[in-house]
Amino acid sequence: MTGELCIVSTPIGNLSDITARALETLGSVDIILCEDTRVSKKLLDHYGIGTPVLSYHQHSSFARIQEVILLLQQGKRIALITDAGTPGISDPGNELIQQITRNKEQKITPIPGPSAVIAALSISGFPTDKFLFLGFPPHKKKRKKFFEEVAASQYTVAFYESSHRIKKSLGELSQVLSPDTHLCVCRELTKKFEQSYRGTITEITSMDIPEKGEFVVIVRAAM
Repeated sequence: MTGELCIVSTPIGNLSDITARALETLGSVDIILCEDTRVSKKLLDHYGIGTPVLSYHQHSSFARIQEVILLLQQGKRIALITDAGTPGISDPGNELIQQITRNKEQKITPIPGPSAVIAALSISGFPTDKFLFLGFPPHKKKRKKFFEEVAASQYTVAFYESSHRIKKSLGELSQVLSPDTHLCVCRELTKKFEQSYRGTITEITSMDIPEKGEFVVIVRAAM
């Protein structure tokens, strides 16, 4: 007997940005794996979903992965959600998915929906027929190499950044990009105080961008 693992996308801010299929799935599975059960409960309570939850995050032990695999072997249907967006994309759920895919017969179903990087790319106005997504910049080592890779790309580049590192990252970008390179910096996508900043790297670094919320940075490749 083999169960089913459903990879369910959830809102990145606005709770209305969830699909009917995602709600049906979350209400019908046996267990929901959550990055942070407290965060997920707000969404689940909002839609009146009482499915049991189990935590799975970047600090979860391998024993938790084994527990999930055992539940699937028992025929359970499990949904994996992250705090916001699509699980497995720059997210600890990726390790769990990798382990489960070792069983080539295991059923894994994507329930697509919101993704911060796709939302930001869609409003950037930059070429998106090809793009490079780099996740989060390293915190300490290899940061210089990371931004040099951004500058050298032949394609539009997207990466995530946190509120307390956004100024530092933009400053480091200014050291490797041509001054007329264009950027689109998106803050708090789909939330009440959503903002997008556009301009050259020189213009962007001179803007008063609040160091609050989550960011997606889009860099246009040199023409």
